[in-house]
Amino acid sequence: MKLPAALLLVLASTAVTVHATVYFQEQFMDGDGWMSRWVESKHKSDYGQWKLSAGKFYGDAEADKGIQTSQDARFYAISARFEPFSNEGKPLVVQFTVKHEQKIDCGGGYVKIFPSDLDQNNMHGDSQYYIMFGPDICGYSTKKAHVIFNYNGQNHLIKKDIKCKDDELTNMYTLILNADQTYEVRINNEKVESGSLEDDWDLLPQKKIKDPEAKKPSDWDDRAKIDDPSDTKPEDWDKPETIPDPDSKKPDDWDEDMDGEWEPPMITNSEYKGEWKPKHIDNPDYKGAWVHPEIDNAEYTHDATMYKFDNIGVLGLDLWQVKSGTIFDNFLITDDVKEAEEFGMQTWGATKGPEKKMKEEQEDMERKLREEEEKSKRDTEGDEDEEDEEEVAEEEGEHDEEMDEDAGTEGDGEVKQKDEL
Repeated sequence: MKLPAALLLVLASTAVTVHATVYFQEQFMDGDGWMSRWVESKHKSDYGQWKLSAGKFYGDAEADKGIQTSQDARFYAISARFEPFSNEGKPLVVQFTVKHEQKIDCGGGYVKIFPSDLDQNNMHGDSQYYIMFGPDICGYSTKKAHVIFNYNGQNHLIKKDIKCKDDELTNMYTLILNADQTYEVRINNEKVESGSLEDDWDLLPQKKIKDPEAKKPSDWDDRAKIDDPSDTKPEDWDKPETIPDPDSKKPDDWDEDMDGEWEPPMITNSEYKGEWKPKHIDNPDYKGAWVHPEIDNAEYTHDATMYKFDNIGVLGLDLWQVKSGTIFDNFLITDDVKEAEEFGMQTWGATKGPEKKMKEEQEDMERKLREEEEKSKRDTEGDEDEEDEEEVAEEEGEHDEEMDEDAGTEGDGEVKQKDEL
C-alpha cells in the first residue's frame, strides 16, 4: 500500500526525534500562564519588571511573544523549574532566542542553567550555576557570547572570543555540550565556535609544565646575528649633525652691545651619517632558540566527566540592563541536536523573515515622515521669510510716501514765501 506523502513526512519526522528528550521548553503561548511557571527573585526589592510582548516589530504577533525587560537601569532575576536530570553520556543542548529591539547599549542577554536545589525566591548574581551562555553587550568593546562552565565550584570563562549579534532583530543562540568533552556554539543555526573543554577552558591543570630543574646552559648562544668583528668605522665617518649656515651673514643693523655676539643659524649637515654600527653577520656559534624542557605535571589528572552535570533543574535570567526592551523566547533544553534544529526552524526560522520585513517597513515609514516634517518645516520657514520681506517692503513704501508728503509741504512753504515777497 502506498502511503500519502504527508503521512510519510510525519513518520520520518517521528523517526528522527523518537529518541530525543526535551527537558524544558517555553514559548509563552498561553497568555499570562507563564507567570505560574516562572518565579521572580525577591533577593532585591527593586528588580526590574517583566512583561509579555512581541515587541514593536515581529514575524507573528502571537508566536513571537516572549518576556521583555521593561525598566531601564535595573537588575533582573527570574527563573523556571523543570524535572531534574543528568547529562551523563549524552549531549546537552541549550537554545533560546533574544531580541534587543531597544538597540541595547549595555546589558546582558544570557541564560544560566542551575542545579535543581536553587532557591528561586533568593536567586541572585552570586548564586552558583552550572552554565552561563549567551550574548553580553556593553559599549563598543564588549560584544561577546559568554560560555562559562562551573567546575569543582569555580566558574571558568572560555579562552576564545566569540562575537555575538548586536542588531535589533531576533537571534537564536545554541550551545551543544557533548559527552566526549567537545562543544559547539551556534548563532542563528550557524557554527561560530567549537573545540574541546580541556583546550578552551582552564578547567584542569596543564598536562605539561616547564622542568624547574632545567636551565639554559651558560655557553648557549641564541643570537642568530652578531656584529662583524672585522668591520671598522671609516675615518671620515664622524661628522656633526648640524653646522653653522655658511650662507648666513650678520645683519647690517646688528648691535653687539644690544644684541650680543652674532652667531649664524645652524642647519642640517648633509655629510652627517648618523651613529655608526658594524654590519651584522650570521653567528657561526648560533644554536637556535633554547626551548625549556617540559615534564609531566604531577598535579594533572585527566577527568573524562568534566562535561557532566548531575542535577540540572532550573533555567534562569539573571542580568543587568541599562536600557530595557530585550525579549527572551523559544527556550529549549534537550539531548538531541536535530530536535533543537527543527524547533529552531519552526520558531525563529519561520518568523525571522516577516520580522525583518516589518522592521524595514517601519523604518521606511519613519524615514518618510521625517522627510515630510523637514519639508514642512522648510516650507514654513520660507513662508515666514516671505512675510517678513513683504512687511519690510510695506514699511519702506510707507516711509517713502511720508518722505514725499514732507517734501511736498516743504515746497509749498517756499513758494508761499516767494509770493509774499
